[in-house]
Amino acid sequence: MTDFSYQLYSSRNFPPLSRTLVMLARLGYGEVEGYHALYADAAKVAELAELLELTGLRMPTGHFGLEMIEEAPDRVIEIARLLGIGTVYCPALPPDVQPDTGVAWEILGHRLAAAGKPIRDAGLGFGWHNHDLEFIALKDGAIPLEAIFAGAPELEWQADIAWLARSGADPFHWIARFADRITAVHVKDIAPAGQNTGEDGWADVGYGTLDWPGLMTALRATRARHFVIEHDNPRDPERFAERSLTAAQAF
Repeated sequence: MTDFSYQLYSSRNFPPLSRTLVMLARLGYGEVEGYHALYADAAKVAELAELLELTGLRMPTGHFGLEMIEEAPDRVIEIARLLGIGTVYCPALPPDVQPDTGVAWEILGHRLAAAGKPIRDAGLGFGWHNHDLEFIALKDGAIPLEAIFAGAPELEWQADIAWLARSGADPFHWIARFADRITAVHVKDIAPAGQNTGEDGWADVGYGTLDWPGLMTALRATRARHFVIEHDNPRDPERFAERSLTAAQAF
């Protein structure tokens, strides 16, 4: 059985962190994924490490902003080792970066490759987490994800399937296209049109429109090792966490 993880960003609006981790352990999660706010200072990292030990949860993957990866790679590596993170994923574009051509996206790929070198040299994995814009064709016909990967041959991919689908692209095509890049997956779902507007149109996993049983079959042909359940804006994180894990375990 797949040991599903939980992206702690899903519960960012429902502190304290300790309550979230206890809840996840009780529901049967074995792993969690961190995000930038949890590493804000040494005290937060130490608290997180202690809570992981107390609850028995592991954190094999973590999101770190590109600015931190570029400017403080030694700190990223130190945090990863303290928390047991084996692969670092850059989750989004910096606010000052808005590529609008294939060449610009390929330059971003070069930038990511350079930023990730110290991470990889330390024995950790390094990859990119997508949103929807990576799959929307640019005016010059380029597809951003292809351009990023052209500039970064060693870059891994954490495939956020629901954001991919929101772009209008076919998840099955892109899973097959870059199967050798995919080392982790964000497992999330999209509500039917007009529903769950108070949750930004997202759904609990298995209660939306995505073919998750079929997607999991396709993903077994990739290098994916970690499957991270996520919801960008749940009103009730325990409802989301429990229903999503139960559904995912049945895929």
